[in-house]
Amino acid sequence: MLDELPLVLDRDADEPLSVQVAEGLRAAASNGLLRADDRLPSSRALAQRLGVSRTVVAAAYDQLHAEGWIASRRGSGTFLTTAPAEAPARPSFRSTAEHPPELLDLGPGAPCIEAIDQAAWRRAWRAAADNSPIIRKDRGGEPEFRAAVAEHLLRHRGLGAGSRTVVLATAGTSSAVGELAAALLRPGDAIAMEDPGYQRAAGAFVAAGVRVIPVPIDADGLRVDRLPDGIKAVYCTPAHQFPLGTRMQAARRVQLVEFARRAGLLIIEDDYDGELRYDTAPLPLLAAMAPDVVVHLGTTSKILSPTLGIGWLVAAPDITEAIVAHRERTGTGPSPAGQRVLAAFAHHGDLARHLRRLRRAVPPRRALVVDELRRRGLDVLGDDAGSHVVVPLDSAETEQRAVAAGRARGVALDGLSRHHLAAQHHPLATAAGPHTFGIALGYTALSWTELTTAVPIAGECLTQAWVQPNSRATKGMLSGSEPATVAL
Repeated sequence: MLDELPLVLDRDADEPLSVQVAEGLRAAASNGLLRADDRLPSSRALAQRLGVSRTVVAAAYDQLHAEGWIASRRGSGTFLTTAPAEAPARPSFRSTAEHPPELLDLGPGAPCIEAIDQAAWRRAWRAAADNSPIIRKDRGGEPEFRAAVAEHLLRHRGLGAGSRTVVLATAGTSSAVGELAAALLRPGDAIAMEDPGYQRAAGAFVAAGVRVIPVPIDADGLRVDRLPDGIKAVYCTPAHQFPLGTRMQAARRVQLVEFARRAGLLIIEDDYDGELRYDTAPLPLLAAMAPDVVVHLGTTSKILSPTLGIGWLVAAPDITEAIVAHRERTGTGPSPAGQRVLAAFAHHGDLARHLRRLRRAVPPRRALVVDELRRRGLDVLGDDAGSHVVVPLDSAETEQRAVAAGRARGVALDGLSRHHLAAQHHPLATAAGPHTFGIALGYTALSWTELTTAVPIAGECLTQAWVQPNSRATKGMLSGSEPATVAL
């Protein structure tokens, strides 16, 4: 029942008040304010609200009852029984996820929920709830969260936040990209991005009116020699390139930093899957090499859960001041609730223990995927890191067949084609070289039982999708405008 029905009566009109009440209720049903099975106020209560006699409302109800609009239920009240066909339907609360929930999702970019110590997770939420409500939130982030992130970055990523850099809380990577674009760039400015690359980051730039220029990658990472003149920034994922799964080599990192300093541009380093390395120690962060030209972005969405809805940004003080000023102007900023949970999770060492557990739990999953695919004669690309591998394919048609076959078998597969920053996807983007085709196959979203079911199905779908099973697409997989041979 609506607490307040939008009924307005005109006591100077020739039309009787009871007719006006009836017409108002019909209108409320027609425009969706009242729907079938909604309970109406009692005649006494509605009469008091409208300032009329109960007889007026009773007469209106009698008319609507005669027309079949309402019905009385003994002991329950009066209810609307019907509404016109054009009345708006009730809101749908179905999931807006890309894949229906019944599909086993082998897409990349998901956390390994099974590795989370549930007792520690609940303890962190309880500790966060013990804090008193705040009156005004700190636009830069909760102090205990920023301290926890600084400690995490120092111990696990080799990045010290000192006098030259400042840690800010964010609402995640895409949100941080949008804030950087709003605070530092102007509509029409150009930035360079890896192609294929992270579509949500590209979307955040485009939403701010920034022009996205795709730049190809090769086995060593972003092609610095293909960066155009006139750009204001470069966005890249050097730790574990998304979606191709390679890491930017040391020499290429030095080359990129030198280019940025010469050109006076900013490097936006998205540390995608940076904590997830299983074979060797990670290469130095770009932010550790060149804090003067690098903005470092991180998130809890991959190492813990997107439930928290938080991340972090590390940059020079002038950049962080511009972002905080933007938040003050717009009244925006990350929620303190998720920050408090992470701070509590890190306080007693649970975050460090979780990362160690994660590095033990994920490699067997990767091995399961790689072994199954190679047993079928399929090529597998990607460093021994992160949460996904890539199976290269020879054409868009083969990729589409594999995705369709997987869906028909109840498994969601992610084609590389959709990760290209082509002009048809982003009107402000500039197309780069030819597309690469394949499947980015993740192994962290599912439970171990689900994974052992889904991976053989995926292998069958990929094998059957090949038109020419003896051909392989590894050569030229990481190319610019001309083919390149890659050995990973």
